[in-house]
Amino acid sequence: MLDKTINLLVIDDDDINIFIIKKIVEKTGYKISMTAKSNGQLAIDYIKETLENNQILPQLILIDINMPVMNGWEFVEAYTGLNVTEDINLYILSSSVYENDIEKTKSYNNVKGFISKPLSLDRLTELLKEVEIKQF
Repeated sequence: MLDKTINLLVIDDDDINIFIIKKIVEKTGYKISMTAKSNGQLAIDYIKETLENNQILPQLILIDINMPVMNGWEFVEAYTGLNVTEDINLYILSSSVYENDIEKTKSYNNVKGFISKPLSLDRLTELLKEVEIKQF
């Protein structure tokens, strides 16, 4: 494992889920800078600001589907319109059990997959390994 920081963006309106993910992040052994946004619009604004200020974008984004203001699908559409050139790993992280949500994930080229909540330490570690291999 390299000593570089991985930037993680979590988009979820549930404070308990954010808390759980923070605790899991602490147990991975990776150096992670985690940012959490409570809806897709705040996340889009964050990414735009990051781009405008030439800051480092997140290498991994976990997106809940059901949120106020801008849901996960609307975020993915808006994110696609930003024309981000970096290859960022986007994953839908949802408690949805609907097959159409899992299938819809496959219709977006920039979304790598669907993860059912709750996020596990093993699954997050797998995602971080993917980022590490690709980025560093």
